[in-house]
Amino acid sequence: MGKTITYYLTPQSPFAYLGHARLLRIAAAHDAQIDIRPFDLGRVFSVSGGLPLAKRAPQRQAYRLQELARWSAHLGVPLNPQPKVFPVPPEPAARLIIAARTSLGVAPALELAGAVMRGLWAEDRNIADDATLAQVADLCGFDGRMLLKSAATAGVQDQFDKNTDDAIAANVFGAPWYIVDGEGYWGQDRLDFVERAVSA
Repeated sequence: MGKTITYYLTPQSPFAYLGHARLLRIAAAHDAQIDIRPFDLGRVFSVSGGLPLAKRAPQRQAYRLQELARWSAHLGVPLNPQPKVFPVPPEPAARLIIAARTSLGVAPALELAGAVMRGLWAEDRNIADDATLAQVADLCGFDGRMLLKSAATAGVQDQFDKNTDDAIAANVFGAPWYIVDGEGYWGQDRLDFVERAVSA
């Protein structure tokens, strides 16, 4: 068995979406395990100096849109840089992914995470809406209603809070964030380095 990639993500991140499928391919190619940890990026921003998108300078917001278009074309991953429902509260989707990991395992949670992010960034779905989340889960072959019930439990919220606490302790300040052998890598554009780390 290969190394473990600790994967901190927030479902409303377009860069997590852009890197998600590639991360899965890297892990499969090197027999690496992925430890998926949805977390509260807003709370991390509050202690690390980050700003939500709406509070960033106009030139930073404009450049972000350019980068999204470039990476979408480069990777061949369809992406609408300005979906109808954005910004969107990420907590319902994050809790659903945690519920999938808890009840179904890591691979289903990774599949669901990819589908949820694709729903927002390529299909204009509202990933804060319970009915939409249930439908996305159903399309993955899971029981969406069951996962929604699980996502509403205190245990899932506790795990979400723990993931966030662990992210802060690990000096995470953005998403996606990958950790291999204790070393952090911020952003899907660092996946080349993640691959080198898991293949070492």
